[in-house]
Amino acid sequence: MILRLADCPPQPWKNGLGRTRELAVHPPTAGSDDFSWRVSVAEVDSAAPFSRFPGIDRQIVLLDGAGFRMDLDDGRRHELTTPFAPFAFPGEAGVEVTLADGATRDFNLMLRRDRMRGEVQVWHGPAVQAADPAIVLVFCARGLVDVAGETLHAAEAWLARASTDQSITLHDGALALAVRVEPITA
Repeated sequence: MILRLADCPPQPWKNGLGRTRELAVHPPTAGSDDFSWRVSVAEVDSAAPFSRFPGIDRQIVLLDGAGFRMDLDDGRRHELTTPFAPFAFPGEAGVEVTLADGATRDFNLMLRRDRMRGEVQVWHGPAVQAADPAIVLVFCARGLVDVAGETLHAAEAWLARASTDQSITLHDGALALAVRVEPITA
């Protein structure tokens, strides 16, 4: 299934201090308190703190803009200024943001810690990648990406509907973010 970021309406952050566009959530009818995993693209245009998500593992990837500094309440500081370099942090952390130079957009993966594990992988073209069964979404950040008989353009995503072993072709100069998610088994 192809998802276009432009077709995803902006929603307020959980804390109401920013906005995001939800690309995918599992289960599909889940809200912010009961999802297993969620993928979104946030627009950060002010120094507002991030929403807290207790029990959630988060990964964030800078897509556009100069980025920002993240001051976490555990004393860590992270400069999210390198595009396409995933950074993981706990959702319950207090995170204060200082913009580097204007508005940014970032890609977000959230995983319910007691149910799921996963990661955001960065793929560069030209290349052919295998969509193993854990790949749930591929987001085209730049260029063209072919998957499941479709061509993704920038700001479009392919949502896997079932386990698949599709091959994914990244054209020359393409960049994609692949989301891998697996349930935690006892």
